[in-house]
Amino acid sequence: MMGKRMLVAAVLLGGLGLSGCGKLTEPYNDADVSSKDDSPAQVVSMPDGFSNFSSKCDENGNRIYVVYHGDSPYGAITVVPADASCDNAAG
Repeated sequence: MMGKRMLVAAVLLGGLGLSGCGKLTEPYNDADVSSKDDSPAQVVSMPDGFSNFSSKCDENGNRIYVVYHGDSPYGAITVVPADASCDNAAG
């Protein structure tokens, strides 16, 4: 009886392992990237309990703010169009 249980468990675990292998060969469906900006952003760390944020200008003179809270899966983003503090601001 114990041998049958072990065999069933091995088959189930093997099936689970093989079902995950399809993800390794699945192509990414990401959008094409035409340019990339790896320059540093200004990061502001708020006191404990408050969300931190970062700020950075994009290539069009817009300032982008990203709010995040540690490693939490949530955050927020906002864009200030033609921010005067950005080098490429229109105006």
